[in-house]
Amino acid sequence: MAFVLGSRAAKAGYGLVAFDQAGSTNAEALKSAREGVRAPCWFVTSEQTAGRGRRQRPWIAPRGNLASSVLEVLDVAPVVAATLGFAAGLAIQSALRQVSLAAAPPSGSRPSFALKWPNDVLADGRKIVGMLLEAEQVAGGLAVVAGIGTNVVAAPTDTPTPAVSLAELGVQVTAEDLFAALSDAWVEYFALWNEGRGFGDIRRLWLERAAGLGQPVAIRSGHDIIEGIFDTIDEQGCMLVRTAEGRLEPITAGDVHFGSVASKGAV
Repeated sequence: MAFVLGSRAAKAGYGLVAFDQAGSTNAEALKSAREGVRAPCWFVTSEQTAGRGRRQRPWIAPRGNLASSVLEVLDVAPVVAATLGFAAGLAIQSALRQVSLAAAPPSGSRPSFALKWPNDVLADGRKIVGMLLEAEQVAGGLAVVAGIGTNVVAAPTDTPTPAVSLAELGVQVTAEDLFAALSDAWVEYFALWNEGRGFGDIRRLWLERAAGLGQPVAIRSGHDIIEGIFDTIDEQGCMLVRTAEGRLEPITAGDVHFGSVASKGAV
């Protein structure tokens, strides 16, 4: 089965480069931008051998999983481009909901998908998607690549957050079907984001789907651990944690742990 764009993505003029196997779809997208590609384009494979997550952690996609990256060349500042990751989260969460409604067994309970700050999607509390946003200045603008890796048929066992695949959840779908849904959902949320002008709406929708909102949270950032209650995200996408002293602490990056794990300080 071949990768194809969804009908909305095709109509919107997106390109598609599909690989039987790739080292990193993000690397392929950035390489194309350096070589002069300026039109929006998806780079996808069902087997990725050298992908990266945050903090250079490996993100390997065995055959049957979905590794996908979308390239957009934008006239925006890097701080604005950073908020595009929240639109990516909404797009893949929407696509997962769509395929699970169509592919989950009628007698089984359908998984619940939630967005975990800053760049994961959880399925029933376990990680099913990892995202990595990268940007590089090129002639004509800022090349922004949103990499989205989804556990379709298999999940890693050595992640800080327990992981799961769609197959384990009883959702029988192919990487190709999920990609078609994702490419269409991206058109919707990228338009809503509107070069950052629509981040207020993206932020509202993201918070409606957020994991751990209002719950105890512990964030490890370097050698520091910040604990409190996940209050909200601000207009730049930072997590705001309400500490025991009542202070709102902005978090720009870190490993996040919710609930009882956070309350025990086990990070």
